[in-house]
Amino acid sequence: MDEKRLIVAITGASGAVYAERVLQLLTATDIEVHLVISNAAAVTLLKERSRKIDLDDFDIVDLIGAEADNVVYHPNSDIGASIASGSFRTMGMMIVPCSMGTLGALAAGLSLNLVHRAADVCLKERRKLVIVPRETPLATTHLENMHKLSTLGAVVLPAMPGFYHDPHSIDDQVDFVVSKLLDQFDLDFGLMRRWEG
Repeated sequence: MDEKRLIVAITGASGAVYAERVLQLLTATDIEVHLVISNAAAVTLLKERSRKIDLDDFDIVDLIGAEADNVVYHPNSDIGASIASGSFRTMGMMIVPCSMGTLGALAAGLSLNLVHRAADVCLKERRKLVIVPRETPLATTHLENMHKLSTLGAVVLPAMPGFYHDPHSIDDQVDFVVSKLLDQFDLDFGLMRRWEG
């Protein structure tokens, strides 16, 4: 595919650091990043990362601390945005982190906002959709919704750091999950030591 476009959605689950790290990496590439941030995600970014995000006047610097000219921001209310259409070709979409509310809406086929609609487009067009849920413990409803999305073709990639790569810091653990996420789009930034047996 000629189009090097990737949709990144941030929703209101804990784990905003994963989204921040993904965007830091993607903004250093030639991939056109289409970004959507939910209202709850803005609250979480402030609480967990001290990032004050103005969703009405968005500036990528407020999120990653640097300028980036490859990010296209879409308000979550803009249901007519380019990424809401299957004719707008992309590599797929990641929802990082993915709240249980978003998970439930996707499993039910709801399109109440742009995050939902863009994800629905990926499912119907058979494009890569990767969701990164961050919740514990998991209720039966959460597990059922994950199972349903998996059967529909989504990749469920929980934020579960491993330990076989000999992590020494929280950053190492964040990079482990981010590496697993970016692997789904064949993107390797050399963030972790891979298992060789």
